Amino acid sequence: QVQVVESGGGLVQAGQSLRLSCAASGSIASINAMGWYRQAPGKQRELVAVTGGGSTDYADSVKGRFTISRDNAKNTVYLQMSSLKPEDTAVYYCNVRLGRLLLDYWGQGTQVTVSL
Repeated sequence: QVQVVESGGGLVQAGQSLRLSCAASGSIASINAMGWYRQAPGKQRELVAVTGGGSTDYADSVKGRFTISRDNAKNTVYLQMSSLKPEDTAVYYCNVRLGRLLLDYWGQGTQVTVSL
């Protein structure tokens, strides 16, 4: 079993910052990638940022404002979000992709709300 737990969401005003954390634990042999997705009301879940295989990738909408980082020793990934906008409001989900079978595990989600 693999557990994925996010933390760090909350309510902030536009222009402020938040940092999300996600820790994976359990039967983890190798992590291929760790990333963040988000889902706003009435919209599909979308990729925010992902890191794996020595590379990172960001959604165009967050480039220059969000930074993803990873602590391999702790199986933890972070998302530093700066200059937040109301359109960043969503539930943010952590994704962990494991092993050669590329099995995906998801956290329960953490709410981020950005007010004007």
